[in-house]
Amino acid sequence: MAEAKAPQIPDTMQAIGMDGPGEPDVLGIEETATPRPGADDVVIKVAYAGVNRPDCLQRAGAYPPPPGASPILGLEVAGEVVAIGSDVPEQMMGARVAALTPGGGYAQYCAAPWQHCLPVPDDMDLKTAAALPETLFTVWHNVFERGCARDGERLLVHGGTSGIGTMATMLAKAFDMEVIVTCGDEAKCEAAREVGADLAINYREDDFVEAVKAHTDGKGVDIVLDMVSGDYVARNLQCLAEDGRHVTIAVLGGAKAELFMPMVMMKRLTLTGSTLRPRSDAFKAALADEIAINAWPLFTGGELAPVMDETFPLAEAAAAHARMEAGDHIGKIVLEVAP
Repeated sequence: MAEAKAPQIPDTMQAIGMDGPGEPDVLGIEETATPRPGADDVVIKVAYAGVNRPDCLQRAGAYPPPPGASPILGLEVAGEVVAIGSDVPEQMMGARVAALTPGGGYAQYCAAPWQHCLPVPDDMDLKTAAALPETLFTVWHNVFERGCARDGERLLVHGGTSGIGTMATMLAKAFDMEVIVTCGDEAKCEAAREVGADLAINYREDDFVEAVKAHTDGKGVDIVLDMVSGDYVARNLQCLAEDGRHVTIAVLGGAKAELFMPMVMMKRLTLTGSTLRPRSDAFKAALADEIAINAWPLFTGGELAPVMDETFPLAEAAAAHARMEAGDHIGKIVLEVAP
């Protein structure tokens, strides 16, 4: 491990630990060792950390961290770089950054590969910045890279008011796409329309397959961004136009799906999907470079901003998880660490 090129940072810090897998109440503040940077790492003094669905899954014991990653929850942070590894450019020291992290975000200090950091200008709020990396990296890779999104195409997103859903809607509209989302009630549908959705379907009242067909005059959508899986997959395929792409990023509705394969052949459909966290540092660095060129300026320039839900103090991470799992949130939930 490389020695930090920085003034001494504390040996210990406060972080969110857990007694073991379980409900949100297993989370609590604990004292733990402050991370030190590897050769390609920075250590960030965390101002805010984003809360994401994978954090809840990890807490429940269903999404273990990859080998070598911090066991502390938290996949995105924003703050100031206070230590750098031996192979990190000197100009990173003291920089304000937002970072995609392999873990460790629910803490006063967090280590992350320097190439997974995005610069935060002085006029951008760190809370806003912390709400971006996980959903931005996920949506850019899955909609624009794996899904091959193009101007003028139609996108269907399930969970339209989630962090992923709102990010997908904003980015797709920024690139002149038409966006259809599903939501669980009319209030969320209205919120999704305010974000930019062209059509918001209350899936508890309407069959989204029929609604999509009616809205598109039977043509269907070009891409489905699916976080549900299970029995939604067969219905999603009915929504797809010819040469459509089905991209799965979560399996909240079940890990198995039954498909009518002749439809896949006749429509020439592509079924794909990905998980971001286990991907290599090199892959994430390349993804960060592409985002820095194509998408990050939309946020740093003020054209787009994440939809924010509630902010909780770090010590109330359990309450933040409870809110996410209740499903009432609209947009991003973040933890305030040291603003």
